[in-house]
Amino acid sequence: MTFSSISAIGKPMQIAFVPEDFDAALKHWTQAMGVGPFFVMENIVLENGRFLGAPSDCRFTIALAQWGDVQIELIRQDNDVPSIYRGDYLPAGGAMHHVCLLTDDIAGARAAVEAGGGQILVEGKVGADGAVIYADCGPAGTQPNAGAIVEILQPASGSEGFFAMIADAAKGWDGSDPVRRVG
Repeated sequence: MTFSSISAIGKPMQIAFVPEDFDAALKHWTQAMGVGPFFVMENIVLENGRFLGAPSDCRFTIALAQWGDVQIELIRQDNDVPSIYRGDYLPAGGAMHHVCLLTDDIAGARAAVEAGGGQILVEGKVGADGAVIYADCGPAGTQPNAGAIVEILQPASGSEGFFAMIADAAKGWDGSDPVRRVG
């Protein structure tokens, strides 16, 4: 498949943040914003993970919840290695870090990023048959440009059910059990 632009890959399905205080962000989103419940997965390391082309063992925790048609992701890096979750790749003040697009053609998505002058920041395998890339799609010469990071996910088999479970849990959520640990 050939994509004519990044936006042709798919519509944004997720907005992600890398808050300074992960627990405070969970409290804000669940209490002040009324979004939840959040499903937390800890100690994630991308298989065959790479950061700026070099092998990476970045370890991180994510919390996912559904807000209407959009998934919210909060991220906390759990080790001290170079990554997109630190330094120049963090937007000021806890602003949006990246958006996520879903694809069934990660190679075509990579080609669209590169054809548009974007830079692949992170790549790795997700589950048995999924893949992910994070790209800086800002104008050439402006990297890093945290406001332009796009995650492109080719979900692993079974991810649709997990995403549907998160969305279903949000329907009519009454505020109880706001943070739930997943495997």
